[in-house]
Amino acid sequence: MPDITLTTLVVLCLAAAAAGWIDAVVGGGGLLLLPALLLGLPHVPAAHVLGTNKAVAIVGTSGAAVTYVRKAPVKVWTAVRIGLMALAGSMTGAFFAAGISSDVLRPVIMVVLLAVAAFVMLRPQFGKEAEGGRDRKVTRARTVTAIVLVGGGIGFYDGLFGPGTGTFLVLALTAVLHLDLVTASATAKIVNVCTNAGALAMFAYQGSVLWQLAALMAVFNLAGGLLGARMALRKGSEFVRGVLLVVVFSLVAKLAFDQWA
Repeated sequence: MPDITLTTLVVLCLAAAAAGWIDAVVGGGGLLLLPALLLGLPHVPAAHVLGTNKAVAIVGTSGAAVTYVRKAPVKVWTAVRIGLMALAGSMTGAFFAAGISSDVLRPVIMVVLLAVAAFVMLRPQFGKEAEGGRDRKVTRARTVTAIVLVGGGIGFYDGLFGPGTGTFLVLALTAVLHLDLVTASATAKIVNVCTNAGALAMFAYQGSVLWQLAALMAVFNLAGGLLGARMALRKGSEFVRGVLLVVVFSLVAKLAFDQWA
């Protein structure tokens, strides 16, 4: 593990907890976790930051997935099929991520952050729709589309960069499979576990994971994920929507300062 100050370690652990909470409720915990790692470990190669991010995130995502599956109506077999395609996509993305530098990664993350922020602002009802409002029939073609494009495409993105994957999965699953928000979130967690596993396997094979740091942060990420999933099932995500916007714009400002100041 690289030499980091106690203050930085505490901040990273708190960021892991917050990321787990946000990811479980609305997706997109990587929007907080990955930039936090980039800021806290400025001299660590980008591949190691990405690998450590996956090692942390898979723990919280798994905990949230178990919580959702117990209480939300999820078609587990459909989610697993999408997840297996996403796993292959994420391994491919992680393979190409080894040659990416932090200087390239920061602008890409800023663009993704701003895109997500714009969507959330332009769609004020995102995350507030009543559960069960989508009862349209899902055709075989839509299921195949979800497996190939949602699973493969977003899986590749998750392995290559990662931030916002959970949010993108929720949006895509809602649009393609006509799922309500809670069911889409639950399905996305199962898929996200697969993408994280695929990417983590590749990063681990390449020796690009800071395991000691990841293990400590994973404990906090798991706690945040369990709490977030329970809150999403009980209260919805209106409050988190506001928190997410604040966090997104704060991180964009900080990353922009580090990139160009």
